[in-house]
Amino acid sequence: MSWRRLSSLALGLALSASVATASHIEVTVGKDGNLEFVPANIKAEIGDTITYKFFAKNHAVAQSTFGDPCQLQDNGIFSGFTPNTSPNAAAATDFTIQINDTKPLWFYCPQQNGNHCQKGMVHAINAPETGNTFDAYKAKAMQAASPSTPAVGTLPVGGLRKLHIDVGFNGELMFNPNNVTELIRTVIEFSYNPANHSIVQSSFDKPCQPIEGRVEGGFIAPFVPTQQAPSGVTFELTVTNNDPVWFYCAQTKKSHCQAGMVGSINAAIEGDKTFQAFKDLAAKAGESKIGPDSPAIGALRVNGTFLASIGGVVLDTTALDPALGMEIPPPEMNYPPYIGGMAGGNQPANYQWGDKLSDEAAAILKALQYIDNFIVIILLKGYEKVNQGEWSDVYPGSITQTLGSLVAQALIHRRTYTDSLQHFGKDVAKPCEDLQMDAALKDVDTWMMTVLTGLQLSMGATLDAMTRISTSDPWTVPALATGLGSQARMSAVVNLMQNHVAAAAPREVLIPHALAQNYVASHWAKGGSCAPPAAAKDAAKTWPALVIKEKVMQQDTNRVKEVVIDVPKSAEGGLFVAWLGPWGGLKYTSVDGKSGKATVPDTLSGHVWAVLTNKADVKAADIDTVTVAGPEIMWVSQQWSTSDL
Repeated sequence: MSWRRLSSLALGLALSASVATASHIEVTVGKDGNLEFVPANIKAEIGDTITYKFFAKNHAVAQSTFGDPCQLQDNGIFSGFTPNTSPNAAAATDFTIQINDTKPLWFYCPQQNGNHCQKGMVHAINAPETGNTFDAYKAKAMQAASPSTPAVGTLPVGGLRKLHIDVGFNGELMFNPNNVTELIRTVIEFSYNPANHSIVQSSFDKPCQPIEGRVEGGFIAPFVPTQQAPSGVTFELTVTNNDPVWFYCAQTKKSHCQAGMVGSINAAIEGDKTFQAFKDLAAKAGESKIGPDSPAIGALRVNGTFLASIGGVVLDTTALDPALGMEIPPPEMNYPPYIGGMAGGNQPANYQWGDKLSDEAAAILKALQYIDNFIVIILLKGYEKVNQGEWSDVYPGSITQTLGSLVAQALIHRRTYTDSLQHFGKDVAKPCEDLQMDAALKDVDTWMMTVLTGLQLSMGATLDAMTRISTSDPWTVPALATGLGSQARMSAVVNLMQNHVAAAAPREVLIPHALAQNYVASHWAKGGSCAPPAAAKDAAKTWPALVIKEKVMQQDTNRVKEVVIDVPKSAEGGLFVAWLGPWGGLKYTSVDGKSGKATVPDTLSGHVWAVLTNKADVKAADIDTVTVAGPEIMWVSQQWSTSDL
C-alpha cells in the first residue's frame, strides 16, 4: 500500500471570527440497533462541523436531493460503509463534514440489506420549517423505490473519513484496533498514549524491521515518551490502494513488537498472510529496529500542529513547557526540533554577523529582547491554558494549532537578539521572574489583547532599531527585518480573532525602543528584577503609564473621536497627545489641562499609540525626548466597513 502525506491545515480566512466560534455537532448512526440518525434534523451555521459515529451493523451517510431520496445525487457526499458489531460502542471509523453554506442538505443510509432509507433512516441539515420539511423528506424516502445507492464498496467523498487507532491502548502493548479493513481515501490516525511507543511499517516476511530503503513507501513515526493521556500527538496517513500494510512498535524495552504490539490494514482474512500469521512471525523475530529519520511519510501532529520533521526518531513532547520563557540558550545550542517544526523553521544558520557590535546597537538589541522576553512568557502561559487548561474549549483545533505556532515563532524571534548579544560577548536581558501576569491572564480575550500589544511594541521598536543602527551596524538590518513579516502575520491572526480586519493599516507604527520597553515595565513589571535595561540614549529615564479614562464615540461611524486622559500631577506647561499611526502617520492634538480631553485625528484607523508629550511637531523617532507619559495602545476604528460601500 502506498501513502500520501497530509498537508497542514489551510488556515487563511478560517481564522475569522465565524470559525473561531464554530460549533461541532455529533450525530449517531444506528445506535442501539435503531434505524435512525440522532439527532435526525439539525441546524448548522457556516463553519460548523458535523461528525457521524457509526454503530451496528453496517451503515453509511449518503447525500440525495429532496426530490429523489435514497439515491446518491451527482457529486454528493458519501461516507463509505462502516461495519460495526456493537450497538452501543461507536466504530473506530467516523466521518466529518464542514458546512459551507446554510442551504438544506438531505442524507440517508443507503444500506440495501433491510432497505434502511425506505424504513425512514434519513437525516437533514438546515431543512426548512415549511414546504420541503424534514418530515416531508422522510415521507418521500419511505415511498422511494429500492435498492438505494450507492452499493457497499463505494469510496468516500465530500468529507473526512477517519479511522482512529490507539497506540498503547489502556496501558497495554497493543494497537487498538489492530486488524482493520479500510477504504481508499480513509485517513488513518494513530493516537499516542502513555509510555514510549513508535509506529513503523514492515513487510510481512520481516516483522519488527523497517522496510529496507523504504522505496516501497514504508512509514516511520517516532518514539513519543509521554505520561500524558491524551498526549495530543497523532500520526496520520491516507489509504491510497487496497494492498495490505503491516506495522509494529519498535520499542526494545519489553520487546513490544515480539510481545504482540503489531497491526495490519487490509490484511487477508484467510490464507497464509493473515494478521494472526503476521503476529505469530513477530513473536519469533529478532530485536526490533527503527529507521534513522522520522517521519518521512505521513503527517505528525502535536495538538493539531503539523511537524514536517523532528530531526530524529524521538519526539520531545515537553518542548512548550512554560519554563522555556526563562531559558536563554547559547548561540550554538538549538531548540528541540519540535519547536522548529511548529515555528516553520529555526534560527538562522548564519546571521552574517559583522566585525563588531556598537554600544548603541547592543543597548537596542537588549531592549528588543526585554520586550520579547515578555511576549514569549505571556504566550507560553496563555497557550498552556488554551491547549490543555481552562480555555481548552474556547477555540477549534485550527486556532489552537496557530497559537502554538505563534509561541514557537516567538521563541525563534527572541534568539535574534540573544544569539547576537552573546556572540559579541554582551550581556543579555535576563527574563523577569516577577512579571505581573494575573490581569493579563484573567480571560482569553484579555490574553489575546495583551499578546497583540506585545507584538505591536516589538514591531514598532524593531523599526526604530533599524532606523538608528542601520549605518553603524548594517548586518543587523536583515536579521531584524526578516522577523517583522512573521510578527505582522501574527498580529493579523490576532486581529481576526478579535473580529477586526487582518491588516488595519498599510504600514507598521514606529515606536522608539525606549518607550516600547517602558510600556512593558510600567504595565507588567513588578520589583527591581524587572527593571528595563538601559536605553541607548537615556539610561535613567522612565515614564509613567498613560491612563485613558474615557473614550467618546462618534455614533454614526463607531469611531473614537475624543479621549479623556489622566494628566500626571507632575506635568507642567502645554500638553499634547502624539498619535502614532502607521509609519509616516504621526499627528498631534492638544490636551485641555483641566478636563484632560484630547481630540483623536479622524485620519487614523486600526490600532494606534498615544503618547503624552510637552511639545508638538517632534519626529516619531525623537518622541521619547518630549514624553510625559505613555505610550498606550488604542483601537480607533475599522478603516472601512461594508456599510461604506
